[in-house]
Amino acid sequence: MAAETGNAPTAGEYIIHHLHHLQAGSGFWTINLDSLFYSIVLGVLGCWFLRGVAKRMSSGVPGRTQAAVEFLVEMVDSQAKAIVHNAESRKMVAPLALTVFIWIFLMNAMDLLPVDLLPTIWHSAGPAVGMKDYMRVVPTADLSITMALSVTVLLICIYYNIKIKGAGGWLHELLSAPFGAKWYLAPFNLGMQLIEFVAKTVSHGMRLFGNMYAGELIFMLIALMGGAWFTAVGIPLAIGHIIAGTAWAIFHILIITLQAFVFMMLTLVYVGQAHDAH
Repeated sequence: MAAETGNAPTAGEYIIHHLHHLQAGSGFWTINLDSLFYSIVLGVLGCWFLRGVAKRMSSGVPGRTQAAVEFLVEMVDSQAKAIVHNAESRKMVAPLALTVFIWIFLMNAMDLLPVDLLPTIWHSAGPAVGMKDYMRVVPTADLSITMALSVTVLLICIYYNIKIKGAGGWLHELLSAPFGAKWYLAPFNLGMQLIEFVAKTVSHGMRLFGNMYAGELIFMLIALMGGAWFTAVGIPLAIGHIIAGTAWAIFHILIITLQAFVFMMLTLVYVGQAHDAH
């Protein structure tokens, strides 16, 4: 993006510009509108895709799309059975895990788009609608999105703790584990339990954010280096970005899939732990 002076931006200005969100509000109540928009749109698209496949399913020889979705459903279901041993809970937990995997995969996959594609489109439309010239397109590279996902998993775990063990049973567990059911150990047990919940929630969200944020930065650096080299030999900057980023994008497909799988598996593990008594 051009600097305010009209000159070409430096590498630092280019990266800083691309790390700004389209925002509304201020202070604690700041909302990253771009992350919110893309996460909602991708969530709706993922649900629409699964619904479409479910409506077109047949008992005969499945097509490629149906076979892929069936493989994914069976994989998630087998993981859920191995971790969550309550059959009634799995009726909600398994579809939840499948939704988490597909939703996060789609959000991660936004990293595969050329770095300047959507920001350039927004650059031309933004001033026309009177909004700031910023746009980030990878929701999982936004800490507020990944922490919202992990906090939601925490709330689901609390729900199952109360549902499976009862409010009294869970309270007893909070006060008696891991050091034992002694009244003088209750504060230490409660403290350890709270630390465990906080640590799991923070690490759950931070792991996804850190990996996707790093991937986004690498794409920007590759776009800068590749774009500069191709421009020097007479190839347009936009084409240079695409050529330079293709090699990393092929490798990055593994990362975006792995990160979605890890987040899904940790969701199953944490929900499964909510069903187990200490």
